[in-house]
Amino acid sequence: MASSSKRWAKSISRKASFVFFLLILLQIPLFRIPCRLGICKSPLQVTSSQLIACQYVPQAVMKVLLYPGAVGKAVYKGKPLPSYSKVLNFYRFTKGSAKTEYYYLEVLVGSYFAVAGAFLGLVGSWRLSISGILLIIWGVAKEAILGQEGIKNRSSAYMYPTMSIALRYPKQELDEACSNVNKQ
Repeated sequence: MASSSKRWAKSISRKASFVFFLLILLQIPLFRIPCRLGICKSPLQVTSSQLIACQYVPQAVMKVLLYPGAVGKAVYKGKPLPSYSKVLNFYRFTKGSAKTEYYYLEVLVGSYFAVAGAFLGLVGSWRLSISGILLIIWGVAKEAILGQEGIKNRSSAYMYPTMSIALRYPKQELDEACSNVNKQ
């Protein structure tokens, strides 16, 4: 009996990990916040804008990660598919963009955790995704309540209702892990 419920929980966890991976890879808007290279609406965009601006990762790697979201946006809006070579221009992520200070550290760290958790969740059970989403929620909520000094456009920080979907799927993995610990 326990093995059947364990298999069922593992199956739900795998499906939840896959849905979260698609949510991150297709760059479904979860929040809106100013980032280094404009306005970012998903954890992958925040991570990409930071890595492109700092030149830590080759642009070819960032193009591979950003292209599925660009295709999804084009299909959703009924526009022609963007060229792979111009995907960074599609997001306005170019080398010549001005570098600014990053005021939303929780959102940046949470985005790194969410993206890493989405990719690692495909190969195993990891808890980075829930930590990342909670950090993003904390950063956006803190900005909405307290605001940051020195930021001109405070009303640009916003959380979309899809954030509840992003929070639900990593929570299912966490619930499964807690139930396995309680059974032992």
